Amino acid sequence: MSQLKELTSLDLSALVASRVCHDIISPVGAITNGLEVLDEEGSEDMREFAMDLIRKSARQASAKLQFARLAFGAAGSAGAEIDLGDAQVVATGFMENEKSNLDWQVSRHLMAKNHVKLLLNLILIANQCVPRGGDIVVAMDGEPSSPSFELTAKGLNPRIPLGMKETLSGEEPERIDAHSVQPIYTVLLARECAMALKIEKEDDLVRIAAFNAA
Repeated sequence: MSQLKELTSLDLSALVASRVCHDIISPVGAITNGLEVLDEEGSEDMREFAMDLIRKSARQASAKLQFARLAFGAAGSAGAEIDLGDAQVVATGFMENEKSNLDWQVSRHLMAKNHVKLLLNLILIANQCVPRGGDIVVAMDGEPSSPSFELTAKGLNPRIPLGMKETLSGEEPERIDAHSVQPIYTVLLARECAMALKIEKEDDLVRIAAFNAA
């Protein structure tokens, strides 16, 4: 069994990089395909189709990269604060390419970057809970210096991904790879923020909470 306590910072960074690259490969590949069509096809209809594909894929790649930069990247110096308005913009842009709708109910504040990164990673987890699409509501209680987050994911046949509940509760995951690293990274962010995580399924929705661990 892979042990989280044995995960080095180098391994973590490599796995997160693999996760980000995996997310970007699809739209970048679509851009490449569109360019190949432009090079090979003489049909005006096909050229227009290719240009539409390139535009859509470029927007999608940009949105994913902007989200990843804030959710996984350094995002400023140690101790830096991030504008929640900026977080809303990148989260909204990311979710425009997903099946679910995002209902952001968090007021605009400056917040410590790890708290913001944690919130964005919780959105990724919520999105996994409604693979067929639905509505994700993001809310915050408390002061920006000591917030608690609650997200609900409601849709058709919502579910908690296999192993997710155990990982978020602090149990050692059965494996650590590029697929499982995102919830692991979320747990590590929560620890840095002195917060605990909880995920529960309630009838037609999944509820995710991050709160003070004390």
